[in-house]
Amino acid sequence: MQKAELTRCPARHRIARVISTLLPLFAVAVLAGCGGKEGGGKATGPQTKIVTDLAGREVEVTVPAERVTAIGPGALRLVCYAGCAEKVVGIENMEKQWGTGRPYILANPELLDLPVIGQGGPDSTPDPEMLLNADPDVIFVAYLVDAAKADELQAKTGIPVVVLSYGQLGTFDQEIFDSIALIGKITGETDRADEVIAYIKDCRKDLEERTADIPEGEKPRVYVGGIGMKGTHGIESTQGNFPPLASIGAVNVADETGSKGSVMIDKEKLIEWDPDIIFIDESGLQMVKEDYAGNPGFYQTLKAVKEGKVYGYLPYNYYTTNIDTAIADAYFMGKTVFPEAFEDVDPEEKADEIYEFLLGKAMYDQMAKDFGGFQKIDLAAK
Repeated sequence: MQKAELTRCPARHRIARVISTLLPLFAVAVLAGCGGKEGGGKATGPQTKIVTDLAGREVEVTVPAERVTAIGPGALRLVCYAGCAEKVVGIENMEKQWGTGRPYILANPELLDLPVIGQGGPDSTPDPEMLLNADPDVIFVAYLVDAAKADELQAKTGIPVVVLSYGQLGTFDQEIFDSIALIGKITGETDRADEVIAYIKDCRKDLEERTADIPEGEKPRVYVGGIGMKGTHGIESTQGNFPPLASIGAVNVADETGSKGSVMIDKEKLIEWDPDIIFIDESGLQMVKEDYAGNPGFYQTLKAVKEGKVYGYLPYNYYTTNIDTAIADAYFMGKTVFPEAFEDVDPEEKADEIYEFLLGKAMYDQMAKDFGGFQKIDLAAK
C-alpha cells in the first residue's frame, strides 16, 4: 500500500466505525419508541465510552470490543488473562517465532494461526498497515509507545489505541491490576478481570502472611543467579528486590547492592556474601554449569554448593513478566527457604492451579519439559 493510500485508509475506517456504532443505537432508539425497551429501557447494543488508559490518555472506544489486537511486551498476555484470547484477530511475528517460555501461547496455540500484525519485540515500531488489515476494534499496547506515540498510531489507523502497563514491579504492581481491569471494561469481561485481580492479590497475601512472623535473624540468606536480562547470563547476573523472594519476605543478599532491578556483580562479591541457598534461573543454567566446569574451585568455596542447596527455578521473563510463572516460583522458593511455613504446599500442584486459573490449562509439565522445572541442581552433572 502506498503512503497516500495509507493516509486515506483511517478516514474510511473511522467513517465505517461511526456507521457501525450508530446503526445499532438507532435501532435501539426505534425499538424503544415502539415499546421495545428491555431491562427498564437500557440500551442493549454497542456503546461508546471514554476510558483513561495507563498513559493517562482519554480514549473513546466502542464497547464491548469484539475484535482486539495486543502489541508490545506483555500486552497479549494480559489480554489472555482477562479471558479475551478468542477476541484476538492478529499477533506479532515474534510471538510465532519464540517457541518457549510463554504459558499464554502454550494455553492458546490457536493464536499462532492468526495473521501477523507487526514484527514485535521491545524495540520495534508498530506497523499501522498490518494493524489496519487485521481490523480490530481496539489496539492494546504495552511498552512500545508513550502517550504521544500512542496518539500518533491512533491517528494513522483510526483505531482506538489503549496503553497498558506492568508498572515497576512486574508481578504484583497496581498498574497490572489497572491494566487487566481496563481490558475487562473495554471487552465486556469485567467479571473475569475482577476474578483475575482478586486471585493474584490473594496469592500475594498468602505468600506474605506465611512468613510474616519469622524473625529476620532466623531467615536463610539467599542469592538468585543466572537471571536472563536481554539474553542469557551466568552466575553473576542477579536482581535486587527480586519479586518471588520479596513476596515471601526472604533475605536476598543482592538487596545490599541497592538495586531494584537487574545487576551484574563480581564473583568475589558472591564469595563475600556466601549465601545459604542459591537459586539459578534455568534459562542461564547451562551457562552456569559450563562456568563451573572451567572453575570448580570457585563454586566449591560457596556454602550453598558444598551443602547441596542449589536449586533451579522456571524462568519467567519472556517478553516481559509471566505473572503466573513468577507466582509459581514464589511458592517453590517459599517451600525451599521456609519449609515449615509452606508445609502444606506442593509447588508443582500449586503451579498447575495458578496456570489453570489464569489461563485455563495446567501447564507445569510442559514448562518443566522446556526448562527443567523445580529441582535441586548438581552443578557438576553433565
